[in-house]
Amino acid sequence: MTLQLDHIVIAVTDLEASISDYTALGFNVQRGGDHPGRTTHNALVVFADGSYFELIAWKAPAPQERWWQLLQRHGEGIVDFALLPTSTAETVEAAARRGLVLDGPLDGGRVRPDGERLSWQTARPPSLDLPFLCGDITPRALRVPEGDVRVHPNGATGVASLAIAVHDLDATLSRYGALLGDSETPGSARVGGAVTLPGGRSRLALIELGDSTLVLSSTRGALEGAGAQGDAIDPIGARLALRGEGPFAVVLRTSLAGAPLSPDLASTHGASIEFDGYGEAQRTHAASARPAFL
Repeated sequence: MTLQLDHIVIAVTDLEASISDYTALGFNVQRGGDHPGRTTHNALVVFADGSYFELIAWKAPAPQERWWQLLQRHGEGIVDFALLPTSTAETVEAAARRGLVLDGPLDGGRVRPDGERLSWQTARPPSLDLPFLCGDITPRALRVPEGDVRVHPNGATGVASLAIAVHDLDATLSRYGALLGDSETPGSARVGGAVTLPGGRSRLALIELGDSTLVLSSTRGALEGAGAQGDAIDPIGARLALRGEGPFAVVLRTSLAGAPLSPDLASTHGASIEFDGYGEAQRTHAASARPAFL
């Protein structure tokens, strides 16, 4: 059963400020509306490949919601991501047959600023190294706008890769295998094996979801050995020690060679975002300044 990247969730404290800042970065930002039964409202940055950023904020505290808890604990930034199933119920059933139990299907929805009511079903994973599912009941084009809204002045066209920190890479790969199913089926996701990076501290694996790649990264230990012999702090270990498992950085494709190397975290509201369409000199700088898996 084919699953593809649906969206990346970015929790922010002030939706109006995030809309203004993302617009200033050259993104075409669309107001999404309110979620009935919740205190959240959102805005969308939709890409030509069909994936999108969800900028989500709260009008009132929601201590029962994990994303709100992460925002309070760690500040703004990427908190989750979703895959798009053909049928949420069928995907949940197939995953259960392979030994992965998801919580769902759960009904959800949104009321757009124009009054259009959207409905979908989600399913939540048992661990934070996995995405949730978000499958439409109403047509997806109502939830994820098409046309000129997907064209951005900064040239962004889609998600090239999403980096995810995990504790136990082998166990995570097993869970993804149960979620995604048979990688030999035409059009299905391809789950690569784990490899150890030079130095022996970090391991990673790639999962191809259509045009996007999930980069799963683990480390020898949270901060084991960091600084003991003058070593640089392991960024994955630091991430796991501070925030635990989950997505933390995204690379966007862009059609413009002069796109910014990496917007500062203040302007992206804590989301680590890079563009892959910059010049060779900038690439050299990026390679020396960023972890190799990004």
